[in-house]
Amino acid sequence: GVRALVLNAGSSSLKYGLFDIAFDDDGDPCQETSELLASGLVENIGSGSRHKYTSRGHTITQEMPVPDHKAGLQEAIALLTKQNTGIIEDVNNIDVVGHRVVHGGAHFSKATIVDGNVIEAIQDTSKLAPLHNPPNLLGITVAQGVFQNVPHVAVFDTAFHQTMPPESYTYAIPKEVAQAHGIRKYGFHGSSYTYVLDVLCKYLGKQKGEINAIICHLGNGASMACVQKGRCVDTSMGMTPLEGLVMGTRAGDLDAGVLTHLSEYAAMSPKEMDAFLNKQSGLQGLCGNSDMRTVQEMAQAGHADSCLAEAVFVQRIRKYLGAYIVKLGGNVDAIAFTGGIGENSSHIRELVCADLGPLGIQLDTAKNGLSCGGQAWRISTHMARTKVVVVPAKE
Repeated sequence: GVRALVLNAGSSSLKYGLFDIAFDDDGDPCQETSELLASGLVENIGSGSRHKYTSRGHTITQEMPVPDHKAGLQEAIALLTKQNTGIIEDVNNIDVVGHRVVHGGAHFSKATIVDGNVIEAIQDTSKLAPLHNPPNLLGITVAQGVFQNVPHVAVFDTAFHQTMPPESYTYAIPKEVAQAHGIRKYGFHGSSYTYVLDVLCKYLGKQKGEINAIICHLGNGASMACVQKGRCVDTSMGMTPLEGLVMGTRAGDLDAGVLTHLSEYAAMSPKEMDAFLNKQSGLQGLCGNSDMRTVQEMAQAGHADSCLAEAVFVQRIRKYLGAYIVKLGGNVDAIAFTGGIGENSSHIRELVCADLGPLGIQLDTAKNGLSCGGQAWRISTHMARTKVVVVPAKE
Protein backbone atom coordinates (compact mmCIF):
# COMPACT_ATOMS: atom_id res chain seq x y z
CA GLY A 1 0.00 0.00 0.00
CA VAL A 2 0.84 3.67 -0.02
CA ARG A 3 1.96 5.30 3.23
CA ALA A 4 0.16 8.61 3.60
CA LEU A 5 0.71 11.11 6.38
CA VAL A 6 -2.36 13.33 6.80
CA LEU A 7 -2.02 16.67 8.60
CA ASN A 8 -4.65 19.04 9.98
CA ALA A 9 -2.93 22.17 11.28
CA GLY A 10 -5.02 24.47 13.50
CA SER A 11 -4.03 27.81 14.99
CA SER A 12 -2.38 26.19 18.02
CA SER A 13 -2.71 22.48 17.24
CA LEU A 14 -1.53 19.80 14.85
CA LYS A 15 -3.61 16.65 14.26
CA TYR A 16 -2.04 13.88 12.24
CA GLY A 17 -2.69 10.34 11.06
CA LEU A 18 -0.47 7.84 9.27
CA PHE A 19 -2.46 5.63 6.90
CA ASP A 20 -1.60 2.56 4.90
CA ILE A 21 -3.78 3.03 1.84
CA ALA A 22 -4.90 -0.05 -0.07
CA PHE A 23 -6.33 -0.02 -3.58
CA ASP A 24 -9.11 -2.03 -5.20
CA ASP A 25 -8.91 -3.77 -8.59
CA ASP A 26 -9.82 -0.55 -10.43
CA GLY A 27 -6.90 1.25 -8.82
CA ASP A 28 -9.13 3.35 -6.56
CA PRO A 29 -8.29 3.79 -2.86
CA CYS A 30 -10.32 1.31 -0.82
CA GLN A 31 -11.56 2.46 2.57
CA GLU A 32 -12.38 -0.94 4.03
CA THR A 33 -8.88 -2.35 3.63
CA SER A 34 -6.91 0.87 4.25
CA GLU A 35 -5.82 1.22 7.84
CA LEU A 36 -4.86 3.93 10.28
CA LEU A 37 -1.43 2.91 11.63
CA ALA A 38 -0.92 5.76 14.06
CA SER A 39 -2.47 9.09 14.96
CA GLY A 40 -1.81 11.98 17.25
CA LEU A 41 -2.59 15.47 18.38
CA VAL A 42 -0.18 18.16 19.50
CA GLU A 43 -2.19 20.86 21.25
CA ASN A 44 -1.55 24.26 22.87
CA ILE A 45 1.43 24.88 20.61
CA GLY A 46 3.31 27.92 21.91
CA SER A 47 2.21 27.44 25.55
CA GLY A 48 2.03 24.41 27.92
CA SER A 49 1.80 21.85 25.13
CA ARG A 50 0.49 18.29 25.19
CA HIS A 51 1.18 15.53 22.69
CA LYS A 52 -1.18 12.56 22.58
CA TYR A 53 -0.06 9.71 20.33
CA THR A 54 -1.79 6.40 19.56
CA SER A 55 -0.37 3.43 17.68
CA ARG A 56 -1.13 -0.30 17.81
CA GLY A 57 -3.83 0.35 20.40
CA HIS A 58 -1.49 2.08 22.85
CA THR A 59 -1.73 5.74 23.76
CA ILE A 60 1.06 7.91 25.14
CA THR A 61 0.56 11.44 26.44
CA GLN A 62 3.55 13.74 26.85
CA GLU A 63 3.70 17.26 28.27
CA MET A 64 6.51 19.38 26.87
CA PRO A 65 7.17 22.82 25.43
CA VAL A 66 6.37 22.91 21.70
CA PRO A 67 7.25 26.43 20.54
CA ASP A 68 5.82 26.21 17.02
CA HIS A 69 4.22 23.96 14.36
CA LYS A 70 7.61 22.90 13.04
CA ALA A 71 8.60 21.59 16.47
CA GLY A 72 5.17 19.91 16.69
CA LEU A 73 5.75 18.05 13.42
CA GLN A 74 9.24 16.97 14.57
CA GLU A 75 7.73 15.60 17.79
CA ALA A 76 5.23 13.62 15.72
CA ILE A 77 7.97 12.26 13.46
CA ALA A 78 10.07 11.37 16.52
CA LEU A 79 7.30 9.09 17.86
CA LEU A 80 6.45 7.69 14.41
CA THR A 81 10.08 6.61 13.89
CA LYS A 82 11.09 5.75 17.50
CA GLN A 83 11.91 2.14 18.16
CA ASN A 84 9.16 1.06 20.56
CA THR A 85 6.38 3.44 19.44
CA GLY A 86 7.27 3.80 15.79
CA ILE A 87 5.62 2.54 12.65
CA ILE A 88 8.18 3.65 10.07
CA GLU A 89 11.99 3.63 9.96
CA ASP A 90 12.43 7.21 8.84
CA VAL A 91 10.72 10.03 6.96
CA ASN A 92 11.61 8.42 3.62
CA ASN A 93 8.98 5.74 4.29
CA ILE A 94 6.23 8.31 3.69
CA ASP A 95 4.92 8.29 0.10
CA VAL A 96 2.55 11.26 0.17
CA VAL A 97 1.49 14.00 2.61
CA GLY A 98 -2.13 15.16 2.70
CA HIS A 99 -3.24 18.50 4.15
CA ARG A 100 -6.67 19.64 5.26
CA VAL A 101 -7.38 23.19 4.07
CA VAL A 102 -10.61 24.79 5.26
CA HIS A 103 -11.29 27.28 2.46
CA GLY A 104 -10.56 26.76 -1.22
CA GLY A 105 -12.88 29.54 -2.41
CA ALA A 106 -14.07 29.04 -5.97
CA HIS A 107 -10.60 27.84 -7.03
CA PHE A 108 -10.78 24.16 -6.10
CA SER A 109 -13.39 21.48 -6.73
CA LYS A 110 -11.20 18.49 -5.81
CA ALA A 111 -8.05 17.46 -3.96
CA THR A 112 -5.07 19.13 -5.61
CA ILE A 113 -1.30 18.60 -5.68
CA VAL A 114 0.35 21.54 -3.96
CA ASP A 115 2.51 23.85 -6.07
CA GLY A 116 3.24 27.59 -6.08
CA ASN A 117 -0.12 28.45 -7.64
CA VAL A 118 -2.02 26.41 -5.08
CA ILE A 119 -0.20 28.11 -2.21
CA GLU A 120 -0.98 31.50 -3.72
CA ALA A 121 -4.68 30.58 -4.08
CA ILE A 122 -4.84 29.44 -0.43
CA GLN A 123 -3.23 32.73 0.63
CA ASP A 124 -5.67 34.61 -1.56
CA THR A 125 -8.61 32.86 0.15
CA SER A 126 -7.32 33.58 3.67
CA LYS A 127 -9.53 36.68 3.86
CA LEU A 128 -12.54 34.35 3.74
CA ALA A 129 -11.18 32.07 6.50
CA PRO A 130 -8.76 34.18 8.56
CA LEU A 131 -8.78 31.76 11.51
CA HIS A 132 -8.20 28.57 9.53
CA ASN A 133 -6.35 29.10 6.27
CA PRO A 134 -3.17 30.71 7.66
CA PRO A 135 -2.44 27.79 10.05
CA ASN A 136 -3.39 25.29 7.30
CA LEU A 137 -0.88 27.01 5.02
CA LEU A 138 1.75 27.04 7.76
CA GLY A 139 1.25 23.28 8.12
CA ILE A 140 1.94 22.85 4.40
CA THR A 141 5.10 24.99 4.42
CA VAL A 142 6.52 23.28 7.51
CA ALA A 143 5.80 19.81 6.10
CA GLN A 144 7.27 20.67 2.71
CA GLY A 145 10.50 21.52 4.49
CA VAL A 146 10.59 18.11 6.18
CA PHE A 147 9.20 15.91 3.38
CA GLN A 148 10.93 17.36 0.36
CA ASN A 149 10.75 14.53 -2.16
CA VAL A 150 7.11 13.48 -1.97
CA PRO A 151 3.91 15.01 -3.36
CA HIS A 152 1.85 17.15 -0.99
CA VAL A 153 -1.91 17.13 -1.61
CA ALA A 154 -4.37 19.74 -0.34
CA VAL A 155 -7.92 18.62 0.43
CA PHE A 156 -10.41 21.48 0.72
CA ASP A 157 -13.48 21.57 3.00
CA THR A 158 -15.24 23.67 0.37
CA ALA A 159 -14.53 21.46 -2.69
CA PHE A 160 -17.52 19.12 -2.26
CA HIS A 161 -19.93 22.05 -2.67
CA GLN A 162 -18.49 23.43 -5.92
CA THR A 163 -21.23 21.54 -7.83
CA MET A 164 -23.95 23.83 -6.39
CA PRO A 165 -25.94 25.74 -9.05
CA PRO A 166 -25.74 29.58 -9.03
CA GLU A 167 -29.24 29.92 -7.57
CA SER A 168 -28.02 28.00 -4.50
CA TYR A 169 -24.77 29.89 -3.93
CA THR A 170 -25.70 33.46 -4.93
CA TYR A 171 -26.64 36.04 -2.29
CA ALA A 172 -29.17 38.72 -3.28
CA ILE A 173 -26.76 41.65 -2.93
CA PRO A 174 -25.35 43.96 -5.64
CA LYS A 175 -23.47 41.82 -8.12
CA GLU A 176 -20.38 44.08 -8.40
CA VAL A 177 -19.74 44.01 -4.66
CA ALA A 178 -20.25 40.24 -4.48
CA GLN A 179 -17.79 39.67 -7.35
CA ALA A 180 -15.19 42.13 -6.06
CA HIS A 181 -15.08 40.46 -2.64
CA GLY A 182 -15.78 36.82 -3.49
CA ILE A 183 -19.06 36.95 -1.57
CA ARG A 184 -21.13 33.82 -2.22
CA LYS A 185 -22.02 30.59 -0.44
CA TYR A 186 -19.09 28.14 -0.34
CA GLY A 187 -20.07 25.58 2.31
CA PHE A 188 -17.80 23.51 4.57
CA HIS A 189 -17.34 20.04 6.13
CA GLY A 190 -16.75 18.79 2.58
CA SER A 191 -14.31 16.03 3.53
CA SER A 192 -16.90 14.66 5.95
CA TYR A 193 -19.66 14.79 3.30
CA THR A 194 -17.47 13.09 0.69
CA TYR A 195 -16.77 10.25 3.12
CA VAL A 196 -20.40 9.87 4.24
CA LEU A 197 -21.63 9.82 0.64
CA ASP A 198 -19.13 7.02 -0.19
CA VAL A 199 -20.36 5.03 2.81
CA LEU A 200 -24.00 5.58 1.79
CA CYS A 201 -23.32 4.31 -1.76
CA LYS A 202 -21.87 1.06 -0.40
CA TYR A 203 -24.59 0.79 2.22
CA LEU A 204 -27.45 1.28 -0.26
CA GLY A 205 -25.69 -0.69 -3.00
CA LYS A 206 -26.10 2.18 -5.45
CA GLN A 207 -23.84 4.12 -7.78
CA LYS A 208 -23.01 7.63 -6.57
CA GLY A 209 -24.87 9.21 -9.51
CA GLU A 210 -28.14 7.54 -8.45
CA ILE A 211 -28.29 8.80 -4.87
CA ASN A 212 -30.48 11.57 -3.44
CA ALA A 213 -29.48 12.23 0.15
CA ILE A 214 -29.62 14.78 2.93
CA ILE A 215 -26.55 14.65 5.17
CA CYS A 216 -26.52 16.20 8.65
CA HIS A 217 -23.03 16.84 10.03
CA LEU A 218 -23.82 17.74 13.63
CA GLY A 219 -20.90 18.52 15.92
CA ASN A 220 -19.62 21.63 17.66
CA GLY A 221 -19.68 23.04 14.13
CA ALA A 222 -22.83 21.87 12.33
CA SER A 223 -24.07 21.93 8.76
CA MET A 224 -26.28 20.06 6.30
CA ALA A 225 -25.89 19.21 2.64
CA CYS A 226 -28.45 18.35 -0.02
CA VAL A 227 -27.18 15.78 -2.53
CA GLN A 228 -29.04 15.17 -5.80
CA LYS A 229 -27.87 12.36 -8.09
CA GLY A 230 -24.57 12.21 -6.18
CA ARG A 231 -23.79 15.94 -6.45
CA CYS A 232 -24.13 18.63 -3.83
CA VAL A 233 -26.87 21.09 -4.81
CA ASP A 234 -27.16 23.06 -1.56
CA THR A 235 -25.64 23.37 1.91
CA SER A 236 -26.42 25.33 5.07
CA MET A 237 -23.08 27.06 5.79
CA GLY A 238 -22.27 30.10 3.70
CA MET A 239 -19.31 32.24 2.71
CA THR A 240 -18.11 31.47 6.23
CA PRO A 241 -19.13 28.71 8.67
CA LEU A 242 -21.42 31.21 10.42
CA GLU A 243 -24.55 30.61 8.32
CA GLY A 244 -27.17 27.91 8.81
CA LEU A 245 -27.60 25.66 11.83
CA VAL A 246 -27.28 26.59 15.50
CA MET A 247 -23.84 25.41 16.68
CA GLY A 248 -21.88 25.09 19.92
CA THR A 249 -20.86 28.75 19.95
CA ARG A 250 -22.11 30.04 16.56
CA ALA A 251 -25.48 31.69 15.96
CA GLY A 252 -26.12 30.31 12.47
CA ASP A 253 -28.87 32.08 10.49
CA LEU A 254 -29.55 35.59 11.74
CA ASP A 255 -31.31 38.69 10.45
CA ALA A 256 -28.44 40.85 9.11
CA GLY A 257 -30.29 43.86 10.52
CA VAL A 258 -29.25 42.62 13.98
CA LEU A 259 -25.66 43.56 13.10
CA THR A 260 -26.41 47.15 12.14
CA HIS A 261 -28.58 47.40 15.25
CA LEU A 262 -25.78 46.14 17.52
CA SER A 263 -23.18 48.40 15.98
CA GLU A 264 -25.51 51.36 16.44
CA TYR A 265 -27.02 50.67 19.88
CA ALA A 266 -24.51 48.38 21.60
CA ALA A 267 -21.48 50.15 20.09
CA MET A 268 -20.02 46.81 18.88
CA SER A 269 -17.03 46.95 16.54
CA PRO A 270 -16.76 44.45 13.64
CA LYS A 271 -14.17 42.49 15.67
CA GLU A 272 -16.48 42.35 18.70
CA MET A 273 -19.41 41.28 16.54
CA ASP A 274 -17.30 38.52 15.04
CA ALA A 275 -16.46 37.15 18.50
CA PHE A 276 -20.08 37.68 19.62
CA LEU A 277 -21.49 35.55 16.77
CA ASN A 278 -18.69 32.98 16.44
CA LYS A 279 -17.62 32.43 20.05
CA GLN A 280 -20.40 33.55 22.39
CA SER A 281 -23.59 32.57 20.58
CA GLY A 282 -25.24 29.27 19.59
CA LEU A 283 -25.94 26.85 22.45
CA GLN A 284 -23.42 28.75 24.58
CA GLY A 285 -25.36 31.98 24.18
CA LEU A 286 -28.76 30.35 24.65
CA CYS A 287 -28.04 28.42 27.86
CA GLY A 288 -24.45 29.04 28.94
CA ASN A 289 -23.10 25.74 27.66
CA SER A 290 -21.68 24.83 24.25
CA ASP A 291 -21.54 21.04 24.74
CA MET A 292 -24.74 19.34 23.59
CA ARG A 293 -24.24 16.46 26.07
CA THR A 294 -24.41 18.88 29.01
CA VAL A 295 -27.26 20.83 27.40
CA GLN A 296 -29.27 17.59 27.12
CA GLU A 297 -28.58 16.54 30.71
CA MET A 298 -29.70 19.94 31.95
CA ALA A 299 -32.76 19.97 29.68
CA GLN A 300 -33.78 16.56 31.05
CA ALA A 301 -33.38 17.98 34.56
CA GLY A 302 -35.88 20.70 33.60
CA HIS A 303 -33.47 23.65 33.11
CA ALA A 304 -35.61 26.07 31.06
CA ASP A 305 -32.80 27.72 29.04
CA SER A 306 -31.34 24.33 28.11
CA CYS A 307 -34.77 23.07 27.01
CA LEU A 308 -35.11 26.11 24.76
CA ALA A 309 -31.56 25.75 23.40
CA GLU A 310 -32.24 22.13 22.44
CA ALA A 311 -35.57 23.06 20.84
CA VAL A 312 -34.05 25.91 18.79
CA PHE A 313 -31.20 23.63 17.67
CA VAL A 314 -33.63 20.92 16.50
CA GLN A 315 -36.08 23.37 14.95
CA ARG A 316 -33.33 24.85 12.74
CA ILE A 317 -32.28 21.41 11.48
CA ARG A 318 -35.91 20.55 10.64
CA LYS A 319 -36.29 23.82 8.74
CA TYR A 320 -33.38 22.87 6.44
CA LEU A 321 -34.61 19.26 6.27
CA GLY A 322 -37.95 20.51 4.93
CA ALA A 323 -36.26 22.78 2.39
CA TYR A 324 -34.00 19.98 1.14
CA ILE A 325 -36.84 17.44 0.87
CA VAL A 326 -38.62 19.94 -1.40
CA LYS A 327 -35.41 20.54 -3.36
CA LEU A 328 -35.22 16.78 -4.02
CA GLY A 329 -38.89 16.70 -5.07
CA GLY A 330 -39.65 14.39 -2.16
CA ASN A 331 -37.37 11.66 -3.58
CA VAL A 332 -34.97 11.10 -0.71
CA ASP A 333 -33.10 7.77 -0.67
CA ALA A 334 -31.34 8.46 2.61
CA ILE A 335 -30.90 10.89 5.46
CA ALA A 336 -27.51 10.48 7.16
CA PHE A 337 -26.42 11.68 10.59
CA THR A 338 -22.70 12.13 11.33
CA GLY A 339 -20.43 14.18 13.63
CA GLY A 340 -20.23 14.05 17.44
CA ILE A 341 -23.90 14.90 18.04
CA GLY A 342 -25.29 13.20 14.93
CA GLU A 343 -23.52 9.99 15.82
CA ASN A 344 -23.98 9.88 19.58
CA SER A 345 -27.29 11.56 20.38
CA SER A 346 -30.20 9.22 19.70
CA HIS A 347 -32.40 11.84 21.39
CA ILE A 348 -31.56 14.61 18.88
CA ARG A 349 -32.02 12.19 15.95
CA GLU A 350 -35.43 11.26 17.33
CA LEU A 351 -36.51 14.90 17.69
CA VAL A 352 -35.26 15.80 14.19
CA CYS A 353 -37.22 12.94 12.59
CA ALA A 354 -40.35 13.13 14.78
CA ASP A 355 -43.81 13.02 13.11
CA LEU A 356 -42.48 12.82 9.55
CA GLY A 357 -44.16 9.50 8.70
CA PRO A 358 -46.24 11.05 5.88
CA LEU A 359 -42.93 12.15 4.27
CA GLY A 360 -41.57 8.59 4.37
CA ILE A 361 -39.33 9.19 7.40
CA GLN A 362 -39.85 7.00 10.43
CA LEU A 363 -37.36 5.88 13.07
CA ASP A 364 -37.19 2.47 14.70
CA THR A 365 -36.78 3.40 18.38
CA ALA A 366 -34.84 0.25 19.24
CA LYS A 367 -32.38 0.64 16.35
CA ASN A 368 -31.97 4.34 17.06
CA GLY A 369 -30.92 3.44 20.61
CA LEU A 370 -28.13 1.13 19.44
CA SER A 371 -24.52 1.96 18.71
CA CYS A 372 -22.68 -0.08 16.12
CA GLY A 373 -19.05 0.48 17.07
CA GLY A 374 -17.73 2.52 14.18
CA GLN A 375 -19.94 0.94 11.48
CA ALA A 376 -22.80 2.67 9.67
CA TRP A 377 -26.24 1.44 10.78
CA ARG A 378 -29.83 2.04 9.73
CA ILE A 379 -32.21 3.51 12.30
CA SER A 380 -35.37 3.84 10.18
CA THR A 381 -38.17 1.28 10.23
CA HIS A 382 -38.23 -1.50 7.70
CA MET A 383 -41.26 -0.01 5.93
CA ALA A 384 -40.09 3.62 5.76
CA ARG A 385 -39.48 4.92 2.23
CA THR A 386 -36.39 6.93 3.21
CA LYS A 387 -33.54 5.09 4.93
CA VAL A 388 -32.15 6.98 7.90
CA VAL A 389 -28.54 5.98 8.55
CA VAL A 390 -25.96 6.90 11.19
CA VAL A 391 -22.43 7.14 9.75
CA PRO A 392 -19.60 7.47 12.29
CA ALA A 393 -17.25 10.26 11.15
CA LYS A 394 -13.56 9.75 10.46
CA GLU A 395 -12.35 13.28 10.84
